[in-house]
Amino acid sequence: MPLKIYNTLTRKKEIFKPLKKGHVGLYTCGPTVYWYQHIGNLRTYIFVDILKKTLKFNQYNVKQVMNITDVGHLTSDADEGEDKIEKAAKKEGKKAQDIADYYLKIFKEDFKKLNISEPDIWCKATEHIKEQIELIKILEQKGFTYKTSNGIYFDTSKLKDYGKLAKLNVKGLQAGKRIKVGEKKNKTDFALWKFSEKPGIRQQEWNFIEELTLSDKEYENLKKLSEKNSSIKILGVEDV
Repeated sequence: MPLKIYNTLTRKKEIFKPLKKGHVGLYTCGPTVYWYQHIGNLRTYIFVDILKKTLKFNQYNVKQVMNITDVGHLTSDADEGEDKIEKAAKKEGKKAQDIADYYLKIFKEDFKKLNISEPDIWCKATEHIKEQIELIKILEQKGFTYKTSNGIYFDTSKLKDYGKLAKLNVKGLQAGKRIKVGEKKNKTDFALWKFSEKPGIRQQEWNFIEELTLSDKEYENLKKLSEKNSSIKILGVEDV
């Protein structure tokens, strides 16, 4: 019997067909490691583990990557407020990196207690700053970004099918109903890179320009890859 999985885009169950026969690449969103995970958080990873083990049961070779947000998760959904890890560091009187390392350790221990298999790759945000900037630069070259006084934003009006996965009625959304629009050009735009209000105050801080050491050859390779595979664009705007 073929494996069927619910397709969010088509809103129906479909026979699963991997891009590469016998292989599945599984990307899952991990936690922001500033505090303990509660049962509601862990419920998500149980679901992912069931999917992963189901794929393996069906003889697929699964490679899972999970991102770990160890910097940059602000306290407000409006792209404002303190970094949650910086805030926790002040509260506990520790270094931001120590906070992230400790709660990641606790998270991994939770996995063992719940018999959840670990991903093949733990992908920390702080270890991929250069790659994040490179992706933003590609989006910038393609005309998808703009700069405000507090950061670099993705212009959702430039992506004609923005919101199709969620079947989002963009026109029906009320601007400013939940969060302030501020300097954003469109109500659905979101931050790709936030500037520090007072540079040098944060424990974890990077300079957007200085961190970009992309050679011409590397840039061309990334550009070709993004043109060849449209999913590179989606990953770039949603995950940096």
